[in-house]
Amino acid sequence: MENSNQEKGVTLVDISKEMRGAYLQYSMSVIVGRALPDVRDGLKPVHRRVLFAQSEMNNRHNRPYLKSARVVGDVIGKYHPHGDSAVYETMVRMAQDFSLRYPLEDGQGNFGSIDGDSAAAMRYTEIRMTPMAEELLNDLEKETVAFGPNYDDSLQIPLVLPAKFPNLLVNGSSGIAVGMATNIPPHNLGEVIDGTIHLI
Repeated sequence: MENSNQEKGVTLVDISKEMRGAYLQYSMSVIVGRALPDVRDGLKPVHRRVLFAQSEMNNRHNRPYLKSARVVGDVIGKYHPHGDSAVYETMVRMAQDFSLRYPLEDGQGNFGSIDGDSAAAMRYTEIRMTPMAEELLNDLEKETVAFGPNYDDSLQIPLVLPAKFPNLLVNGSSGIAVGMATNIPPHNLGEVIDGTIHLI
């Protein structure tokens, strides 16, 4: 029986072992690919892709605001092949001073309220990066971090941002993945920098 299965190219496996291995692979892909931030720059992939797209569009703090819909279109077209609502919600959160201690986006228009009011549709709002966001991107062109292919292998994108300050500690983060979660509170920038210098 075993020989005939091997001749047909059929491999016998223990279903419980196979399920354990598949579940572990799936959970790791969710953790690394979507749900939890990278400790090196404190960002999840969608945050990183939004900021990188804005950098490529020259959507900087000292430049004119761009329509949020334009930025969202660039992100989903080039770097993040998922729904536009996930990208826009990410941008909105990065612009809210009640969501991030040091916002990474400078939004113009209705970006929601602490009472739970929703932001206006992306066609009505405008956005650009804050100086803090640009500190995460500085020296990107100097080959300070590794790059990898985007989803269709047509462009190179950074796997992590250079991050001149420890964004994960400064802005904190929360996320739920398969089998684990994180909830890191924000901290004062000056105190974090002083602590980092002391540690070094």
